[in-house]
Amino acid sequence: MSFQPTEPFVAAPGLTNEHAQTIYANFVRPRHAPPLKRQRRELPDGDFVDLDTFDGPSGAPHVVALHGLESSSQAGYITAILRGAAQRGWGATALNFRSCSGEPNRLARTYHSGHIDDALGLLRDLRARVTGPLFAVGFSLGANVLCRLLEDQGEEAPVRAAASISAPYDLDACCAKLDGPGPFHRIYRERFLRTLKSKARAKLKRFPNAFDGRAMEAARTVRQFDHAVTAPLHGFNSAEHYYAESSSGPRLHAIRKPTLLISAEDDPMLQAPVIPPEAKDNPHLSVVLTPHGGHVGFVAGKLHRPRFWAEDQALAFFDTFR
Repeated sequence: MSFQPTEPFVAAPGLTNEHAQTIYANFVRPRHAPPLKRQRRELPDGDFVDLDTFDGPSGAPHVVALHGLESSSQAGYITAILRGAAQRGWGATALNFRSCSGEPNRLARTYHSGHIDDALGLLRDLRARVTGPLFAVGFSLGANVLCRLLEDQGEEAPVRAAASISAPYDLDACCAKLDGPGPFHRIYRERFLRTLKSKARAKLKRFPNAFDGRAMEAARTVRQFDHAVTAPLHGFNSAEHYYAESSSGPRLHAIRKPTLLISAEDDPMLQAPVIPPEAKDNPHLSVVLTPHGGHVGFVAGKLHRPRFWAEDQALAFFDTFR
C-alpha cells in the first residue's frame, strides 16, 4: 500500500525556514481538547502512567497519541489529533509517558526513546475493549517509540494502522545535531535539558544512588545527559549503547502493519537522511518526505490562520482504514 497525501505540503508564507516552522508551530498550535477523562493505568512493575481519553460509539475507531520528549498530552499536536478524532465521531487516548503528566512517577526509571512496554500494554488493553479499528500516532520521541513497538511486534502489533511524524530514526545522529553549533540548536538543547535536569534532581533525592548527580549537573549536551542519567537508569552501558538499542531506523523492515512516515528534509533536529532510504523497500510503509516543515511543524495556510498539515494527513491516512 502507498498513501498519497490529500494535498501537498506548502509552507505558510514567511515560514519556509525550518526553525520558523518548528518554533511557530510550538507557540501557535491550539491546545484546547474535547472533554477528557483522566485515568491512571497501573503498570506491572508498580509504576503508573496517566491517560487522557474519551470514548466513541460502539464500532467507532479509536486513536492513541504518543507525545515527544518532555512533552505531554497537552501538546498542541496531541490535542489536534484528539479534536480530529472527536470531529469524526471516534474515540481517542493520549498517553502521558512516565513523569510527564504533572506528577512524578514512582520508580527510579522513567521513559526513554526505546521503552515500548507502557504503550504496548495500553494498546493491548484498548484492542481488547474497543470494537472498531485501533490506530496509533506518535510525534518525535513518541514516533520512535511507536515504530520500535511495531518492529518488535510485527504481525502481532495491536493496531490496524499507525503514523510516525518527525521521528528521530537515528538517535545518535539526532543528538549530534541537537548538540551542534548555532543559536537555535542551543535553544532547543537548553529547553530539553532544563526540564530533564529538574526531574533528575528530584529523582536523585528519592533514589540517591540511581546515577551520578555531579555528572548530571555538569552535562551541557543531550548526549552527556543521556550518558549520565538515561543510560544508567534504564540499564544501558552508555549513551551510545542506549542510542543503538533504541533507534527505530535500522529495524523499519520489520514493521508489518500499514504505517505512514512523515518527515521534513529540513528538520533541524535530525541529520540527513531523516528517513532511512531502506524504508521504501518495506511495502507496509508509506513514506512522505517534504522539503520543508521543520520538526513537528508542517504549518500550512496563513500566519493568521494556520493549518497543521501533518496531523491532518495522519488522520486522513487512518480514514482509509475505517
